[in-house]
Amino acid sequence: MMPLRKLRVALVAAWLLPSVAVAADLIPVESFARHASVSMPRLSPDGKHVALRMDDDGNHALVIFDVADMSHPVSMLRMPRFEVPVNVAWVSSTRLVVEKGKQFGSIDQPRGTGEILATNVDGTHQDYLFGYRSGYGSRGDTRQADNGWGSVDGLPEKANGHFYLGAQPWNEDNQSRLYDVDAVKNVRHLIGDIGVGQLSFMVNPDGKVEFAFGTNPDFEYVAYQRIGDRWAQLGKAQAGRYFAPFATAPDKEHIYAWYSAEGGPSQLIEQRLYGADRKVLAKDDFGSVGNVQWTAPPRQPFAVIPSTGTPQPVYVDPSLPAARLYMAISQKFPGEFVDFIDFSEDGRELLFTVSSDRDPGTYYLIDTEHYKVRKLFELAPWIEPAKMAERIPMRFKASDGMELEAILTVPAGAPMNQLPMVLLPHGGPHGVDDNWFFDADAQFLASRGYLVLQVNYRGSGGRGADFREAGYLKWGTRIQQDLIDGVKWAEQQHYADPDRVCVYGGSFGGYSALMSVIRAPGLFKCAIGYAGIYDLAMMYKKGDIRLAASGRNYLTNVIGKDDAALADNSPDKLADRIDVPVLLIHGEDDQRAPFAQAKAMRAALDAAHKPYEWMSKPNEGHGFYTEANNVERLNRMQEFLARYIGKGKPSP
Repeated sequence: MMPLRKLRVALVAAWLLPSVAVAADLIPVESFARHASVSMPRLSPDGKHVALRMDDDGNHALVIFDVADMSHPVSMLRMPRFEVPVNVAWVSSTRLVVEKGKQFGSIDQPRGTGEILATNVDGTHQDYLFGYRSGYGSRGDTRQADNGWGSVDGLPEKANGHFYLGAQPWNEDNQSRLYDVDAVKNVRHLIGDIGVGQLSFMVNPDGKVEFAFGTNPDFEYVAYQRIGDRWAQLGKAQAGRYFAPFATAPDKEHIYAWYSAEGGPSQLIEQRLYGADRKVLAKDDFGSVGNVQWTAPPRQPFAVIPSTGTPQPVYVDPSLPAARLYMAISQKFPGEFVDFIDFSEDGRELLFTVSSDRDPGTYYLIDTEHYKVRKLFELAPWIEPAKMAERIPMRFKASDGMELEAILTVPAGAPMNQLPMVLLPHGGPHGVDDNWFFDADAQFLASRGYLVLQVNYRGSGGRGADFREAGYLKWGTRIQQDLIDGVKWAEQQHYADPDRVCVYGGSFGGYSALMSVIRAPGLFKCAIGYAGIYDLAMMYKKGDIRLAASGRNYLTNVIGKDDAALADNSPDKLADRIDVPVLLIHGEDDQRAPFAQAKAMRAALDAAHKPYEWMSKPNEGHGFYTEANNVERLNRMQEFLARYIGKGKPSP
């Protein structure tokens, strides 16, 4: 792990880093390969400290600063290489709890290990509160049965040293539990227990569990309400297709929830505990509303942000002081998105971030009494927003009439007319979506002169259950047609030059890069598959998705078990239909899309005598994590694309 002194110097250097003059031709590849050095800030309840995650090419730590003196950390919780804090919660003004995770690759989000730690603000009294490592922590001798996955499921209304711990036992697929945990004494007591796995809970301000909800191990969405000493499953009349209660209103008589009656976009609703007086607070007809903007305690939502398009707040109550403050701050940052992260409990201090399609993000602290704003740090200070490309959300109709969202990233200074284009399908595929915010892949490609097209195809998130489920069992068919329709639309609008189009994607996007070429011969000039899945049947035999019952049920629902259908939708079984040069890039330690997937695709291309190029790296997981390897990957991609669709106009 990097010594504290060097980490401190690195952070201070990041704050003080000036704009670096670059040659007028290309932004350096290294600018797009670097990881954000700091992220995930959280403000303490008294507003005196900020905790944040610090990264340095595989080394990670939770670092705590005194906001009065941000020049050096108060304390640091170092983590083993590739282990990361995935969630941080202040349980009091002097104590935090941390959910641990692992970073297996740059494509995947860090995955929680189910372990929860606690530390004082000064780094003392570190304790192991939950996890599979028997014998750890102050209660380790009595916690040998903690073989499960834990998460912070909520906090009391007032910080009192406690938090709510959701626990999923590994040996009990059909069990979800919730504990009230004293994070100082490492003592807990059970407050919620239901014989259904993988559920989350909602607790009222009095510490009583009211609801349990989520997708069960059979891949069905369910919701239950606690009535007396029993759980009652909510029917469609009460829960619709989706009902996720998440907070109690300040009057303590109503609750807030996400709701969808028939499977369309989720709405924000308010209702009484047992369903009466339900009213819609915010909705959007095309996409779900999310990203709640909260007031200071007692917390209530004053705005939400639709998940599609350029983010614009939908105000729940624009007359609230927090809403007026939000409007005033937004006016100071035109063209950017303001996100309230944490208020102090007294409402005097507010931590917020400002970001955009060109700006990865900058964090600020404001004194809400005197309106003094302090810039704390930038997420990626080496990125110069003025040199980045504009991202434009648009809509088009697929070949069957379904309206879809596309996001176009337009090279800086270039007219959006007859440009060389790269189709960039997102991973997932289900529940994941592309949005307006900064995208390093899209910005890299645009900086090389390429128009970038991203399509939120059927199966993507952000538009409700029906839209997500419309992609089930259609990985190689309807989803690919949506992507193909997007390319044809961009060509018909004369945004893209039909003679200069390639496709590049990672994970499921890598699958799509090969599958879209197969489904639309002649449409593309080249394809790049990065950490892709190429043999669907292999997903039942190799890779980490199949290891849990929920993962196996997921596969059954989204790709099916029919051998003929799996083969008909697997690029390695259809390699003879590929009519363009291919570049395959893969990490040799990938657990999500095992290296065997890439080797199977390579063997199929060899057997079909098809041209391809190859790049693999040892000790890399699902997406390259080492910055040096990413620099090499981007350089390789840059050369490959230039060879087949020509160098685009360099960005100014």
